[in-house]
Amino acid sequence: MLDALSPQRRRVVLLAAGLALLLVLVLGVTAALKLRTDAPAPPGVPGPVLLVPGYGGRGASLETMAATLRSAGREVVVVPPVGDGTGDLRAQAEHLDEVARQVTRDRGAPSVDVVGYSAGGVVARLWVRDEGGAGLARRVLTLGSPQHGTSQAALGAELAGGCPEACEQLVPDSDLLRRLNARDETPAGPAWVTIRSSADQVVTPVDSAALAGALNLVVQDACPAARTSHPELPTDPYVLATTVAVLGPGAPAAPARPTC
Repeated sequence: MLDALSPQRRRVVLLAAGLALLLVLVLGVTAALKLRTDAPAPPGVPGPVLLVPGYGGRGASLETMAATLRSAGREVVVVPPVGDGTGDLRAQAEHLDEVARQVTRDRGAPSVDVVGYSAGGVVARLWVRDEGGAGLARRVLTLGSPQHGTSQAALGAELAGGCPEACEQLVPDSDLLRRLNARDETPAGPAWVTIRSSADQVVTPVDSAALAGALNLVVQDACPAARTSHPELPTDPYVLATTVAVLGPGAPAAPARPTC
């Protein structure tokens, strides 16, 4: 067929065919990359653990948990806050995504596990839902996180005539929480676990820390005499043992013999 064309027309046809082939290849590679990005993380291959601090961004509050996980053989990264940790939780989620992608690139890891303490658990959910975390997170564990807000934030905002942006976002029925909880509370991708204490006086009501579709654990169900306060959650023996257990290679489950 090409022999019947003039040399000039033949060149035009060959060039067009080459461009068409290049376009097909580009689209195919793009689709493959998107599929790889959106695919859930391998469930049985634990990667590094990212610890996300709570309101105020105090990484020191997670030192005991970091040491416990390292003793169990896990690599741990404490995610530094944006600013003083009281700003927009959405910016914190974007930063978590940057850290997670950097860590997986540097370590050659297929995924990360994320532990979000207090407001850090809300940040983890925003990351999974809005910032591409569904394809990177294997497990998400939240500790005493005001997933449906806390009356303490509402009280603080009322008494002070307003509070920092993250505080305002943690008021029950805030715009951010209303949107975050409007659909599936535990989007597909990672396995979800929450831990809360009935003695928590910061996240009130304490059931705000539970998520539909998650493995929801209460300290007092295993340790009835425990009086674990909100600041004590990251150092509580039951919480530490359970964190190591649920971030293991098997399906998330609380320890059969809890440490109280």
